[in-house]
Amino acid sequence: MNGLKREYFKYISLNIMGMLGLSCYILADTYFVSNRMGTNGLAALNLAIAVYSLIHGTGLMIGIGGATRYTISRSQGKTRRASEAFWDSLVLGMAAAAFFMAAGVFGAEFFAKLLGANEEILPLTAVYLRTILCFSPCFILNNIVLAFVRNDGSPRLSMTGMICGSLGNIVLDYIFMYPLGWGMFGAAFATGLAPVISLSILSTFFIKKRNHFHLIIHRVRFGTVRDLCGLGNSAFINEVSSAVVLIVFNLLILRISGNVGVAAYGVVANLALVAVAVFTGTAQGSQPLISKSYGKGEKIQVRAFYRYAAATAFVLGAFMILVVYMNTSNFVEVFNSEQDEKLAVLASEGLRFYFLGFFFAGINIVTAAYLGAVENARAAFFVAAFRGTLGILIFAVVLGLCFGMKGIWLSYPVTEGVTFLGILTVGRGNFQRIDNPF
Repeated sequence: MNGLKREYFKYISLNIMGMLGLSCYILADTYFVSNRMGTNGLAALNLAIAVYSLIHGTGLMIGIGGATRYTISRSQGKTRRASEAFWDSLVLGMAAAAFFMAAGVFGAEFFAKLLGANEEILPLTAVYLRTILCFSPCFILNNIVLAFVRNDGSPRLSMTGMICGSLGNIVLDYIFMYPLGWGMFGAAFATGLAPVISLSILSTFFIKKRNHFHLIIHRVRFGTVRDLCGLGNSAFINEVSSAVVLIVFNLLILRISGNVGVAAYGVVANLALVAVAVFTGTAQGSQPLISKSYGKGEKIQVRAFYRYAAATAFVLGAFMILVVYMNTSNFVEVFNSEQDEKLAVLASEGLRFYFLGFFFAGINIVTAAYLGAVENARAAFFVAAFRGTLGILIFAVVLGLCFGMKGIWLSYPVTEGVTFLGILTVGRGNFQRIDNPF
């Protein structure tokens, strides 16, 4: 077991650091936009982030789905099918990217209005959307290559690519928004260049011929697309649910507290994005190990890796809640350059209520990823869909109508708590199955 733990902590630590770097794409934008452009800029950015989550989620679904199929096939000795998964992922990813690019070129203002942007912040929102959508091929390709490099035995290089991209984004954010004065376009352009930097780092994996997968050009069939999307659907739903929740929360908050309320939610949502990145890193770090053990039929190892990941997620979640409660005012002050008292009150209250959900969120995310890693796509879908979309939307509307802003903040911990209880109740029903870790 000591060997299992060493391997587990190697993958987990590297992926958490990498995902923290990746989450800083938007966090850096939030910091620079809030300081350079004030409350309106922060509100516009928070509306536009929903689309970034959709692009990022699509890339994760295809990348993790393809990489999972690669790992399982390779562990079963199916080397050709393992390499075919890489080509399948590339074709599917570029098809999705073409759709996003078209939406950015022809429909940025339409989507900005759809997301709730009023006349005051519409130009800022549209500029950010158009730029991000035009860079969608880079975001999606980066997520695909990251997943395959990590699953091919190089989690350290995967981490390096993510962190270098994030650091590049922070530096370029400053250059584009301060010396060059490019405003919202500069923030979006810096974020769009981040995956390009990451891909340049990852290219060394292929230049040095360390890859065990190769391009095998063939016809991509519908069944293959369904397979990849099924294996990666929990990652997609986790990210896209963030977009859906952002949109619905923004529309609800606009009616209750206006643009200042949306800006306050921007502070909460972007700090939560970093916290979720920790859980995502835990889930993605354990996924290659779980899929490899599952492909070999090693039930004890499969369950052990899941339990390590669930315990890690719970401890990290409790730690992040403690940090937020001890530093609430400091976190809010960083993003409140105009010293807006209403923004400070709303964001402080939001952080304290919203972050309570991280007692359960990490275990729920790890469980959904685990189920996808062992080819139980249906169960992974239901866990991810309830916690990320259906449950939180129902609770947000109901609690929001009953308790206003406090109800909206509380909808997240309530949803995660209900999801966790559901996992405990249903999960213990069939202990002997390899895809059941309880």
